[in-house]
Amino acid sequence: MALEVIAAGLGRNATFSMKFALEHLGFGPCHHMSEVFADGRRQVPLWIAAGQGNPDWDAIFEGFRSSSDYPSATYWRELADYYPDAKVVLTTREPHSWFDSVSETIFAPRMQDSLKGTPVEVMMNGVIFDHFDGGDITDRAFMTDWYVKRNQQVVDALPPERLLEFHPKMGWQPLCDFLGVDVPDVPFPRVNSRDELGAASDEMGGIPADPDAAERFGREYIAQLKAKAFG
Repeated sequence: MALEVIAAGLGRNATFSMKFALEHLGFGPCHHMSEVFADGRRQVPLWIAAGQGNPDWDAIFEGFRSSSDYPSATYWRELADYYPDAKVVLTTREPHSWFDSVSETIFAPRMQDSLKGTPVEVMMNGVIFDHFDGGDITDRAFMTDWYVKRNQQVVDALPPERLLEFHPKMGWQPLCDFLGVDVPDVPFPRVNSRDELGAASDEMGGIPADPDAAERFGREYIAQLKAKAFG
């Protein structure tokens, strides 16, 4: 199965909303970092290999029809080349808002410290943190400048007919027009995972390092947010 839609927005750019929207439109399952945790014993080694320059995209995305969020957003260019028929959706937000959000969630010390010495730490370094051009992820000026330049690279690299710049506030219509599907009769999924992720992190001391607990966390987290998405 080949990816049909690649959501190239970085983490904390409505990536869960995009996951649930694409699945609702028939492009599911949609790969997402939560799916990596939900199937960690298979997915994490594959992504470690990808971070080391040896990706097996067919194995990583086996059973998936679309992608959103990290880690796949890091590799938007490689995936766009590997799946030449896939359309690309770029979600963005105000740069300082993105920096605040990512700093308080997936980049927060309480999230990352719990992974020290685990394969997940190796994966996260390889597929996320090693891709900031050597800059300091706590440096607001550097990170917001990097973010703007990175998103512009996506826009510059793809022809207009293959790329949609999108924000959930735009609703279903532009996304459905772009993907050639009918507009659903339900509201566009609204997901604010920032509070839930922070609460889960505080409750468990970060993302669980134990493989069983991490996979259970991923599955429960997906189900929790999906139940709220269309409420």
